[in-house]
Amino acid sequence: MHQLIKPKKLNPGDTIATISLSGGRAGDPDMIERYLFGKRQLEEHFGVHVIEAPHSLKGKDFLYENPKLRADDLIWALTNPRIKGIFVNSGGDDGGRLLPYIDFNIIRNNPKILLGYSDVSVFHAMFTHAGVSSFYGANLLATIAQPGGLDEYTERWIKKALFSENVMGEIVPCDKWADIEWDKTKKSVWVQNTGYELLQGSGIVRGRLLGGCCGSLLQIMGTEIFPDKKLWKDSILFLDIGTPYGVEVATLHQIRAFASAGIYRQAGGLICTGMHESDKEILLKVIRHEEDLPDLPILYNADIGHRIPMTVIPMGALAEIDCNNNAFSILEAGVRE
Repeated sequence: MHQLIKPKKLNPGDTIATISLSGGRAGDPDMIERYLFGKRQLEEHFGVHVIEAPHSLKGKDFLYENPKLRADDLIWALTNPRIKGIFVNSGGDDGGRLLPYIDFNIIRNNPKILLGYSDVSVFHAMFTHAGVSSFYGANLLATIAQPGGLDEYTERWIKKALFSENVMGEIVPCDKWADIEWDKTKKSVWVQNTGYELLQGSGIVRGRLLGGCCGSLLQIMGTEIFPDKKLWKDSILFLDIGTPYGVEVATLHQIRAFASAGIYRQAGGLICTGMHESDKEILLKVIRHEEDLPDLPILYNADIGHRIPMTVIPMGALAEIDCNNNAFSILEAGVRE
């Protein structure tokens, strides 16, 4: 995989735009208070000025009916010289509907930070297709606006990935994790994290980071923005894998779809989220037995899934899996001066 264009780093005092590219819940009556709390968290923790994209708070029904206006918001944020970064409010399930309205030249000619996860994977694929690095990490509603406030681990990695031109270095796993809490009257219930687990593999492998949320990436397979085999070649593949709707067979279908696309055979190594034990067994069943890849390094339980806290993954950055020490490192900066 070739190196992608890095956007410029953020600085305190910069203006960032919050945007609703997939789900439009940020503007719904039962969610606006949470959005405003997340906005304050951004301003207080990072010293930035936050403005909303023009249609970002119109609500989920309006934004579902108007995918072009969501695309217009992205173009507005990219071409507005005042805006230095774009933080996505939430994931969703229909980001691919914006594809007909995206001009990849605008992305390429205006490289800016785009931060988000889950269905935001579709937009990371758009940026990768345009040759620009973007960042798989916290959404505003799910992560930054947690009832107890932004956690220290997530804050630290946002600062290191987006506000510093220094090498990101070793991504040490969090010491505790919690499910996303949507009830504003409750605080997160934290449990001790067990850290990384090496499922298979040996030695040290290096490659450029490429991946995202399995369910969302499945929806764009066959489109022009889904990475081709040249991009997956020798990559460090990262996958946010889950059991959607509580149906294990859906996880099997996700993992097998990537096998059918030949991605595991191209990749140099795999980093994946923590999962249910049954999902872990499905992953190994497909890769170790069906794909016959018993030596593909797999580092399990990375902080990139649908829980808190989260690290930040710069698309296209050079990374390393050290199987000897159960370690994961990003060997360059995510941004430029």
